Amino acid sequence: AIILALGLMGNMVQSNSIGDAFYNAFGANKLIVGIIIAAIAAFIFLGGMKRIASVTEKVVPIMAALYIVGSLVVIIANIKNIPNVFYQIFVGAFNPTAVLGGAAGITVKAAMRYGVARGLFSNEAGMGSTPHAHAVAKVDKPEEQGIVAMIGVFLDTFVVLTLTALVILSTNSLGSGAEGVALAQLAFSKVFGNFGGVFIAICLLFFAFSTIIGWYFFGEQNIKYLFGQKAVKIYALLVVIFVIIGSTLKVDLVWNLSDLFNGIMVFPNLLALLALSGLVVAISRGKDK
Repeated sequence: AIILALGLMGNMVQSNSIGDAFYNAFGANKLIVGIIIAAIAAFIFLGGMKRIASVTEKVVPIMAALYIVGSLVVIIANIKNIPNVFYQIFVGAFNPTAVLGGAAGITVKAAMRYGVARGLFSNEAGMGSTPHAHAVAKVDKPEEQGIVAMIGVFLDTFVVLTLTALVILSTNSLGSGAEGVALAQLAFSKVFGNFGGVFIAICLLFFAFSTIIGWYFFGEQNIKYLFGQKAVKIYALLVVIFVIIGSTLKVDLVWNLSDLFNGIMVFPNLLALLALSGLVVAISRGKDK
């Protein structure tokens, strides 16, 4: 499931997002962008675990810092709108009928569907994917790495995604008709001008490319376990091909495929979590032998 959901389908979403961002910002050909991303990714894949770790540990802090600072600048520039933004969020969450009238039921259903799907895609909580990365960490106690894993979900969801929501809402970009990458670029451009689209394209390049590398690694571990080392090169080639294809497809198709396979991943992982819950409790309490 991880091989399909992240290594192949998930990475199509990442290359699609990069392609859209660079098309919106520079008018770049999406196929050419996809080929360039795939070529760089292939070079890193061939370098193995050391090269993957070296790239991600340098890229992730840079991309996070850039995006957080840029988001804060936009929010501060529109600080007068923030009280109304929080009002909309809380009223919409706890009393949607007051905002949406008879369409509230349909909208809440859609919000839950896409909220769960996008949250799952963003932080991967419950999918069983990130343990592939945490398992190779060298720590004295496994529960310490578990805490790091939970902090990662918090930073991703409650910091980065909240900042994104505040940027979009405070700039009144939500009702513009723009979607996905274009919506974020529109919001940032209201403060940064034309550079806003360029800024998002650069940040998204860092975000999405490091994700492609990480998800390739997750799939690679499963390929080795299931089929042996010889199958890794075939898997790497497939990932490269899917990255190129993903950059040219329509956004809805790519996201729907990714949502489907992500959902498939959750069910077996939840069963495993339930089966291992006793061991997790014992380790957390320091009673494991």
